[in-house]
Amino acid sequence: MAPHGDGSSDNDKPNAAQSDSTRPISTVVFVIAMQAEALPLVNKFGLSETTDSPLGKGLPWILYHGVHNDLRINVVCPGRDAALGIDSVGTVPASLITFASIQALQPDIIINAGTCGAFKVKGANIGDVFLVSDVVFHDRRIPIPMFDLYGVGLRQAFSTPNLLKELNLKIGRLSTGDSLDMSTQDESLIIANDATLKDMEGAAVAYVADLLKVPVMFLKAVTDLVDGDKPTAEEFLLNLTVVTSALEEKATKVINFINGKNLSDL
Repeated sequence: MAPHGDGSSDNDKPNAAQSDSTRPISTVVFVIAMQAEALPLVNKFGLSETTDSPLGKGLPWILYHGVHNDLRINVVCPGRDAALGIDSVGTVPASLITFASIQALQPDIIINAGTCGAFKVKGANIGDVFLVSDVVFHDRRIPIPMFDLYGVGLRQAFSTPNLLKELNLKIGRLSTGDSLDMSTQDESLIIANDATLKDMEGAAVAYVADLLKVPVMFLKAVTDLVDGDKPTAEEFLLNLTVVTSALEEKATKVINFINGKNLSDL
């Protein structure tokens, strides 16, 4: 029996699309791109790395698991690139581990947690932790009717009004692309889509969660101001450690709020 699940087979346990929203939440999966973003949360809840991962054999994907009160908590990361030894960031690894996690772990809800850039003109500051309202892409430019909307890929995050009020989080739209920097075209689309936040994974996680009908929410902590006066990469690295600590603090509060509740309570 796998310690990260409930011991039931895929045939025994309904997926989230079939679940009763009044049933208490039992399994949460955090999808997190970087080890540095994940480890504070892993350490906080005393999670253990799975040696016999159900996510797939011979893959770099990392699964941490444990139990906190009434919740089975899983943290999934894409792991290191085999050739370069760095975190596998971006939309493709995020999509793959989200799909594999849903298939293997059958979560009641997914939480995509991580760092992001943000616009100070939208009221964001370094260290702020946002709850995301909805997500879009900003680097899928397809100037053909209907394909243009597909490219933007607007999807709603799972609505959590009670959690938002209880934790007093800021809220905003998240825009996703596969580059850390921001080209002129990217900036134009981000502004046109009225996004406050910018990351490299969120909309991809939302796509897979929507495809498989699993509720998904997003916690994003601001490491850099995309309309600020510092180079993005420099500011990101400078603030990464302190901001991931702030992310862990809010993620812990989210878990404590979720514990014992059902989806409709959120």
